Amino acid sequence: MTDRRRGAGAWIATCAGAGYLPLIPGTAGSALVLGLVAALGHMPLTRLGLTATLAAAAVVIFIAGVWAAGEAEKFFGRKDPGQAVIDELVGQIITFLSRPAASWKWLLLGFLVFRVFDIIKPFPARRAEKLPGGWGIMLDDVIAGAYGLLTLSLLGFKFN
Repeated sequence: MTDRRRGAGAWIATCAGAGYLPLIPGTAGSALVLGLVAALGHMPLTRLGLTATLAAAAVVIFIAGVWAAGEAEKFFGRKDPGQAVIDELVGQIITFLSRPAASWKWLLLGFLVFRVFDIIKPFPARRAEKLPGGWGIMLDDVIAGAYGLLTLSLLGFKFN
């Protein structure tokens, strides 16, 4: 039963295999969100409704991700395996909370901003990464997403 649970956790953590993409699994995980946000932007929801939907998705994915990422560590036999990309989903969603119905240019900018923060891991993301199991895997990307959200919010004020 434990092997089956770990396998299910790894499947969820890799976002149904997107994390197996060679060389750029984190980028692939982040890119999955672009389609989600673009599709939601065309839904007949208010801006508040879109933001609430994205925020709810982030919470659900975070909760599932803490468990799944912890199981993925056991499945792959190492801390923060590169194949586990569910953390990128949460961070990327958080980045887009300020402008959920955005143009493709804004989505591309948000994608790039999040990836930069995810890679450089500004304080306290690097520290959060050291937390045990799925917590460390997920929280560093939540922090990178918060930096991305702040950056896009400030740019939005400047260019609106």
